[in-house]
Amino acid sequence: MIRIMLLFVLILTTTSHVDAQERKVPSADSEQGKFLDVVINGKTIARYMYEHDTSSKEKRHETYKPYVHVMGPDGKTPITKGPGGQFTHHRGIFLGWNKIRFQKKSYDLWHMKTSEIIHKGFQKTSQGKDATVIVANLHWMDSNNKIILDELRTMTFYHNEKDAHMLADFECQLTAVTDDVSLDGDPEHAGFQFRPSDEVSKNKSAKYLFHAEGINPKKDRDLPWVALNYRLGDQLISVQHMNHSDNPKGSIYSAYRDYGRFGSFPKVTLKKGESLKLNYRIRVTLGDFPEREKMALEYADYTK
Repeated sequence: MIRIMLLFVLILTTTSHVDAQERKVPSADSEQGKFLDVVINGKTIARYMYEHDTSSKEKRHETYKPYVHVMGPDGKTPITKGPGGQFTHHRGIFLGWNKIRFQKKSYDLWHMKTSEIIHKGFQKTSQGKDATVIVANLHWMDSNNKIILDELRTMTFYHNEKDAHMLADFECQLTAVTDDVSLDGDPEHAGFQFRPSDEVSKNKSAKYLFHAEGINPKKDRDLPWVALNYRLGDQLISVQHMNHSDNPKGSIYSAYRDYGRFGSFPKVTLKKGESLKLNYRIRVTLGDFPEREKMALEYADYTK
């Protein structure tokens, strides 16, 4: 029996001259979807994991938050981490805070012990010769089934970056729909994060590069970007994590762990009805770090 695992596969050809095509995507609630692949020239470069299954303790653990896997050069093997391994709640490219104040209680939407982030459906998917755009609606829930945050997460994957294995923009628009919300925590347990394969926790290959010499990520605020390099087998992989200049001021990068989890952490308080937009870019290349000057130009291109 063939087990169908995909709700949709977006198949893209970078040489196509067809204008972008848009189509409605049925909600995960009605289709029981598991993941959505972004495929360029026949090869999967990214996989949006959005299944939500509470049928067992094990399935809930596997599916309590949406995240994005980056796929390796073979198009089949993730170079990011899924469930299990060291710190099971670290999953690919993900967003969370471990101290969310909502209606006089604190909720941990990082470790996900009692609360969940639920994919409710796709607002839009479009595919064209230059980019794939995926807009997903997510609900950040408390333990009493109330919506803490209503999120629109727009993920844009670019097709024509010759020097990049993957180039993607993430816009996370978070709205406090039910009551006031405070997003808090610490750089180790909050923010927009990238976690490489769990193999890095064993080979201890993670190295970091900053936009300038002498940076102390534990003290310096509002870094424009940080880069990670790590090894999987014989392959070196570099990741440039870019923090848009429009993001909340005072953001702190966690970028020093030898297992490679790194990202930017902002603190924000929202009144009921207010929205927060967070913007980040992830650029993945194969090999050693690009030159610092090259990464500076990439950041300038992102924020211009």
